[in-house]
Amino acid sequence: MMQLKKRMLIGLCFASMAVFSQQKKWSLQDCVTHALDNNITVKRTENQLLIDEQDVVAAKGQFLPSLSASASHSVSLGQTELFTGSFVNRTSHSTSFGVGSSATVFNGFRIKNSYELSKLNLETTNLELSKIKDDISLNVVDAYLRVLFNKENLEIAQVQYEFSLKQLDQVKGLVDAGVQPRANIYDAEATLSRDSQNVTVAENNYNLALLSLSQLLQVPFEGFNVEMIAVDTPSEALLYKTVTPVLNHALSNRQEITLAERNIEKASLGTEISKSGYYPSVSLSYGFGTSAFYSNLTDNESEFLSQLNDNKGHRFSLNLNIPIFSKFQNKTAVAKAKIQEKNRQLDLEQAKLTVESNIQRAFTDAQAAFKAFEAAKKSLASQELAFNNSKERYNIGSMTAYELEQARVALINAQSSLINAKYDFVFKTKVLDFYMGKTLIAH
Repeated sequence: MMQLKKRMLIGLCFASMAVFSQQKKWSLQDCVTHALDNNITVKRTENQLLIDEQDVVAAKGQFLPSLSASASHSVSLGQTELFTGSFVNRTSHSTSFGVGSSATVFNGFRIKNSYELSKLNLETTNLELSKIKDDISLNVVDAYLRVLFNKENLEIAQVQYEFSLKQLDQVKGLVDAGVQPRANIYDAEATLSRDSQNVTVAENNYNLALLSLSQLLQVPFEGFNVEMIAVDTPSEALLYKTVTPVLNHALSNRQEITLAERNIEKASLGTEISKSGYYPSVSLSYGFGTSAFYSNLTDNESEFLSQLNDNKGHRFSLNLNIPIFSKFQNKTAVAKAKIQEKNRQLDLEQAKLTVESNIQRAFTDAQAAFKAFEAAKKSLASQELAFNNSKERYNIGSMTAYELEQARVALINAQSSLINAKYDFVFKTKVLDFYMGKTLIAH
């Protein structure tokens, strides 16, 4: 019974901890940090980074001589011919020990270039990891802003629903007083129904935005919520005056460009490694060994340790290998490596063109988004004035309910357009900040 109570208590603790964790509201910093810490692609690239670090250690070890030791013992049983036609039953034992070392003196700079290539592989993986993290951060910021955007749309839909509800009560009072016809109640009820539907649609869009963000973070959607930070009304100060500084900074600092440049260096080293096949190779080796032998046919053999001492010896060797004809293997390897160099040069040109194109498009989009935002502000101001005038005219009976509804719909559309333009402009400026190397998260 006590064990059961303990298990129930532990289960309740874990359940309460899970509920508490889901009740937490995620900040933008929380979202970005969690995405970077838990993204599978990031983890896989970090593992590749560990592999590349080991490759550097292995390549560096190629400069060192190898060292090995050996020991063997063999037993021979059976008939042995000591003299022609004379066979005896002999049991013999043979023991040997040895230590050997070998080192590559020269192999066409293959070891040196392989070591440099391993370091470049490590650097390029680091660049790829940085690029992946930047892309993830930008995607999280985009998803987070979409949540805020849909939240504001939902709040507007709820305000309009409350307004329609009050409008219905007002119309009912006027109808009861005999000021307006009963048909106006039906119009007001239809408007309330449409606004209720708009609230449902806005709630659905908001939940879908939360779902997309939770899936991006790979966290359960149930209970997931974010902090509603205030996105201030953007100003022209956020807009870059010219695209030149953004381009210059990106072409000098973006990971895509640096990565393409490092790939050119890797291809160049690959060519040099292929050329090493034309060079002669020189290696040096040294060995030390000793042995002992004894059998059942004689009693005058030296003792085991004495034999080991008497039979010890050293061996030195210098090996030279000169390639003469490799069946075109070296020739084709070098030719293919040079083609890879040209491809990496083309990759660099393509990377620069892609970055420049993306920045030009982002700059143009930001300018267009700012113009759309300014136009949306003017349109909203006009629609608010028009709607207020319509309400006054409706209240004095010089405007129909249908005309008032048209003015209200125009106001709602203007409010939605302003919200959309605001978040669109903010995100477009964030993209430019991204290419300028600025942080995407306001502190």
